[in-house]
Amino acid sequence: LQIMTGLFLAMHYTSDITTAFSSVAHICRDVNYGWLIRNIHANGASFFFICIYLHIGRGLYYGSYLYKETWNVGVVLLLLVMMTAFVGYVLPWGQMSFWG
Repeated sequence: LQIMTGLFLAMHYTSDITTAFSSVAHICRDVNYGWLIRNIHANGASFFFICIYLHIGRGLYYGSYLYKETWNVGVVLLLLVMMTAFVGYVLPWGQMSFWG
């Protein structure tokens, strides 16, 4: 779902610093159901992180950290997902992206 909505948003997104925010506004206002796709994408990312944190909590509860290689791969994947989420957070180049 994230990939599909992300590809749809990427079709209408402009990555130039001066027009990035206006392209997001264009998606929300002028593209048919663009506001819905953007909200699904944003809320889907939040839901994905909730699932990740629940998975980490389950791993801590059941002692999965004892399997060093598996745990280290999980930590690397978590860091990669967090970096990807940061880039997605900065892309709209709004006030929260600039000052956050």
